[in-house]
Amino acid sequence: MPTLMIQGCTSDAGKSTLVAALARLLYRRGLKVAPFKPQNMALNSAVTEDGGEIGRAQAVQAVACGIPPHTDHNPVLLKPSSDCRAQVIIQGRAIGNLDAVDYHAYKQVARQAVFESWRRLASLYQWVVVEGAGSPAEVNLRANDIANMGFAEEADCPVWLVADIDRGGVFAHIVGTLACLSQSEQARIKGFIINRFRGDLSLLQPGLDWLEAQTGKPVLAVLPYLHGLDIAAEDALPRNAGQGGAYRVVILTLPHISNHTDFDPLRRLPELDCRYANPNQPLPPAELYILPGSKNTRGDLAWLRQQGWDQQLARHLRYGGKVIGVCGGYQMLGASIADPLGLEGAAGVSEGLGYLPVHTELAAEKQLLQVSGSLALGGGVPIRGYEIHHGSSTVTDPEVATLLHFEDGRTDGLSSRDEQVLGCYLHGLFDEPQALKALLAWAGCEVGSTAPDTTTLLEQELDRLTDALEAALDWDKAAQAGLVLP
Repeated sequence: MPTLMIQGCTSDAGKSTLVAALARLLYRRGLKVAPFKPQNMALNSAVTEDGGEIGRAQAVQAVACGIPPHTDHNPVLLKPSSDCRAQVIIQGRAIGNLDAVDYHAYKQVARQAVFESWRRLASLYQWVVVEGAGSPAEVNLRANDIANMGFAEEADCPVWLVADIDRGGVFAHIVGTLACLSQSEQARIKGFIINRFRGDLSLLQPGLDWLEAQTGKPVLAVLPYLHGLDIAAEDALPRNAGQGGAYRVVILTLPHISNHTDFDPLRRLPELDCRYANPNQPLPPAELYILPGSKNTRGDLAWLRQQGWDQQLARHLRYGGKVIGVCGGYQMLGASIADPLGLEGAAGVSEGLGYLPVHTELAAEKQLLQVSGSLALGGGVPIRGYEIHHGSSTVTDPEVATLLHFEDGRTDGLSSRDEQVLGCYLHGLFDEPQALKALLAWAGCEVGSTAPDTTTLLEQELDRLTDALEAALDWDKAAQAGLVLP
């Protein structure tokens, strides 16, 4: 089966972007290619064409392949709700919440889903480019592994190892990772990718020569540091804040923040100074505060209150400021949040912040929808996106304005009577340029520049990334390392 796996020395080494670039490179050559990540732990997720949920990075990789995202692209998704517990999603559907020990026992079931999805993709596509998770050097997780070498050994596929030189210690990362692997696993690694290099390559060459002599394995490419690369992150918050404009937007960084990629369009506008609030510090001054989604809404709401941020939001609104809540943030802005089944923690009811007249109850059936329609602001400009939530929210004040009208006849979201607070479930609320302008105009910021279309921007950035890989890749070495093209 035509499969190539990318593993990393560390998290955030560049596995997700390298898979996207390799997939786009193969797609450019007219090959049918699909992305695959056996097991992903991430709070950034997307809704697929077949109505399931996968990691956001795999949805981006599907775009690189020129195909719609599918649940087979990420058959196991873990969404942490605490340090030791996560919701387990198998082939797009949540099967429940498990702690780390219980999930370890469940891995045999998860393994069946992984190989069922992989075999299905391999039967439909000429290539499957696989992304590992974390690092294969995590020897404590090796038993029953399905994320890294456990998958590669059973699938019998070659592995390329990527390391981030920008963090330092790149040679130690690579040699140390190899030292943690069994002989058969070491033999499975066919070459290395050095990622995010800055400077003169001739100064790095002695190190590359040493690495190849020390390991007997080739360096397949040294990828340059691509400044300002704007591709949705798998999970980590953006390294850089926004543009430093005059209008200040602050996103509240919750412990279990989810789908923070919703706010990437705000960071691209030169008129905005868009940043994430740091925990254990007062909220920075802003004209607009945003409450993002959360995988543990009641727990994060209690944490928000412990920070004193609820009092700062109240003061902000007394002085005429604006607040937007998305998904879990929308629920927090309501009157109450009930979790009778204990889906995100201990069962119970929490008092909301009380700025929107909605009561939310979490239910076992998760809502997974791709939607499009119009935003009530700006004369009904178009919107599109997706919904991922357990909560069902009931509006108790029929006089408040509805925010979103969907093509299927449903509505979502509210505007407070004083027009200072908005909330809705829609992920992708800011993606459409007209909707972004209308929302910012409501918040008191007139945007003169043209907001980039997210679809066009992603295509441009994928091509930029792929161009860099194509220029850096040693094709002869790559062919010997498993990338044999027709």
